[in-house]
Amino acid sequence: MSTPAGFDELIHPATRLSVVALLAATEWADFAFVRDSLSLSDSALSKQLHTLEGAGYLELHKEGGDRKRRTRVRLTDRGRTAFDGHVAALRAIVEGAVPPAGGPASERRHPSGAGR
Repeated sequence: MSTPAGFDELIHPATRLSVVALLAATEWADFAFVRDSLSLSDSALSKQLHTLEGAGYLELHKEGGDRKRRTRVRLTDRGRTAFDGHVAALRAIVEGAVPPAGGPASERRHPSGAGR
């Protein structure tokens, strides 16, 4: 099976996919909101954000100083395009693996071998 167009290896790991999906639903998000929403440590989230930033998929904005420093993050246009393409590729994979509804049960494959 070939990889569908738009599949993005950089976004695909579960943590990065979760980060990008969360950011796709908003314009800007606070670092703390993303961290807490995804139950990540500061260091784990920071690592993923810097990887995505390096690819041009998101922008980090830091404001304030010392203890009142606030970091906000948003997807760039490139990041949104990559996310949309990846989601479309995942849908193509899923749709290609699922037999049409209403087909005979004997044609459906189950991982356990049941239903054969």
